[in-house]
Amino acid sequence: MSTLQQLQAGQLTSASRLSQQQEPIVRLQISADLTELPKEVFDLADSLEILDLSNNKLNDLPDELERLINMRILFLSNNDFAQIPAVLARCPKLEMISFKSNRLTSVAGNVLPVDTRWLILTDNQIETLPDSMGQLHRLQKLALAGNRLTKLPDSMADCQNLELARLSANEFSSMPDWLFQLPKLAWLAFSGNRFNRATNSSTHQSKLAVDSKASVIDVPLADIELSELLGEGASGLIYRGDWLTQPPSLIGTDNHIAVKIFKGDVTSDGYPQDELACCLSAGEQENLIKVIAKLDQSDVEEKLGLVMELIPASFYNLGLPPSLITCTRDTFKQGTVFDVKTIAKIALQMANAMSHLHENGISHGDVYAHNTMIDDHGNALFGDFGAATNLNFLVQGQREAMERIEVRAFGCLLDDLLPLVADRSNISTAESLAIERLTELKNQCMNNNCIARPSFVEIQQLCKQLIEQLRQKLMQEDSSL
Repeated sequence: MSTLQQLQAGQLTSASRLSQQQEPIVRLQISADLTELPKEVFDLADSLEILDLSNNKLNDLPDELERLINMRILFLSNNDFAQIPAVLARCPKLEMISFKSNRLTSVAGNVLPVDTRWLILTDNQIETLPDSMGQLHRLQKLALAGNRLTKLPDSMADCQNLELARLSANEFSSMPDWLFQLPKLAWLAFSGNRFNRATNSSTHQSKLAVDSKASVIDVPLADIELSELLGEGASGLIYRGDWLTQPPSLIGTDNHIAVKIFKGDVTSDGYPQDELACCLSAGEQENLIKVIAKLDQSDVEEKLGLVMELIPASFYNLGLPPSLITCTRDTFKQGTVFDVKTIAKIALQMANAMSHLHENGISHGDVYAHNTMIDDHGNALFGDFGAATNLNFLVQGQREAMERIEVRAFGCLLDDLLPLVADRSNISTAESLAIERLTELKNQCMNNNCIARPSFVEIQQLCKQLIEQLRQKLMQEDSSL
């Protein structure tokens, strides 16, 4: 029996489930070509917190929706909505909303709950946003990629709690100065707009040109044998591969490779073409996953893709993506612990990678533990350029401000890692002092005054000094035993 049939048969009500010694329904997911909301949903109003009606044919919601007094999260992706129903603003606890991949062309004023924290409007045809967006003072995460926006309302300068914004694949001709001054903004992407998209020609192409030191060869996909799927992101699939015909310039390198095949559609982060352009323009750095080739595009049917060095099996993800509860902050497997030296080493390597990227005019947009891989020795590799942006189209002031935004993301990474220090009650004086220094650095990076944050070059120096001081003090403590 499907979930819809169970719902209509009354088997999901709290009374029915309690009679079977089952917990009340907190999350309900129905994908059944619905054209209207089943009235039986309201029988779950006393317990329902998450309502997922994605992948249906809905184009409206009843005014009774406000009866779902405990609903916090509403997913309506892949439906037929042309406008956001005004009833949402009256749902008392609603704070996370998704209308991804609908038919929205605009957002009317005051249709969103003022307590909205997480708003996903990716892949629509939205041309304008209302001034009432500025009333969303709790807004932390905003996904607007893949629309037709030409500007943001200036009222959004009041969204002082905004931490993550995806503005890629729109029609912006510039970015507003106030955006770069939001005190908590840490993850920002705006590639693929009118002023900076990778498909633009003439002078735009020159700013996206790959530096000779980072140039890579083109290879046909037919020269590669793909095998197991290693991972999947918003923009593509990553496969393990082996050369069938290894290019002459790569003779002597490992025959085992990783191949990312882009999906070709607009994603939550933007266009795959922009990701590829930024990835190539970033150049080589020891903590960045190395790109060694890109798939030949001479044939229009060829897939867009990158060939990368295969990451050794000894590496694993530093963290896990944010949850519905943490919103913008990463999560970690239960029991994850690190020693202070490892955290300091990771911090230095991340600072090295980020300094390199910004020196090359690239922002990453997604500085997170879940995009970082480490081994048991604390060696780090950083990847996933899905949210990267070419900064060469910005005026110098905005480019510098963009670095400070990413510095805050670096601070959030430290803020996530420091609580994971193992057995603080049993660490040495030197390690305790290092934690204090790392905490001070984290606070500097997360300063709400963007201008007061250090640059990545300054962070590099601070991390190097901290690691050397820790090494010397540990040696002194050992010699005194």
